[in-house]
Amino acid sequence: MGESGTRVVFLHGLFGQGRNFTQVAKALQPQFASLLVDLPNHGRSAWTEEFDYADTADMVAEELRGGFAADGPVDVVGHSMGGKVAMALALRHPDLVDRLVVVDISPVDSGDMSEFEHLLGALATLDLDDLTRRGEADERLAELVRSRQVRGFLLQNLREHPEEGWHWQANLDLLRQELPALGGFLEHTGDPFDGRVLWVAGADSPYVQPEHAERMRALFPRTTQVTIKDAGHWVHSEQPEAFVSALRIFLGA
Repeated sequence: MGESGTRVVFLHGLFGQGRNFTQVAKALQPQFASLLVDLPNHGRSAWTEEFDYADTADMVAEELRGGFAADGPVDVVGHSMGGKVAMALALRHPDLVDRLVVVDISPVDSGDMSEFEHLLGALATLDLDDLTRRGEADERLAELVRSRQVRGFLLQNLREHPEEGWHWQANLDLLRQELPALGGFLEHTGDPFDGRVLWVAGADSPYVQPEHAERMRALFPRTTQVTIKDAGHWVHSEQPEAFVSALRIFLGA
């Protein structure tokens, strides 16, 4: 999105798609040109047989080298799972990353993944063979997933094929199987990333804690932390104006 300006790559979180950052990318135009990536096992990207942050970062690196970053390093913004991929990308392929924005996640084991286990279990209860319309899927999920916003976010992964019927774009079976790996992070013993980093936290989210700062700054010594008020984990959708403002200031400096 956008034909000129500073190049920015957006990496979404678990269950997400690149298009989740569409409104943010539009708000950044015309000073920024954005690439919205569907990470492996999500959206229109290919499925894999296992999950690993190092492998995922390497796949993103290969994609960027052949296109968006062919002319030099780009800025990278990653949220949640995408934030961990972005950090792994910067550590393993620092020549591709100019500035890094990590949104509401830390380079540590995220701990309790029971919320995501519950959501994946809820989606697994849907029998897609007798589904007649998308609204019916929402109705069936309502008892297990009370939030209409969360249901809408999850059901963006539901697609209808003219001949094959309803199917999930996201590789839900693999994501459920690999939840421990998704909650963890890679073991990095090499050099830290010496580029500038903006670490964005939602004030009402548990994923960025004071005890995470030592590890964050060991891997990313040039880190500046910003906490956005009245925001939980989905900072960019809950406080879009504040989020875009933070991006403009940091990436445009």
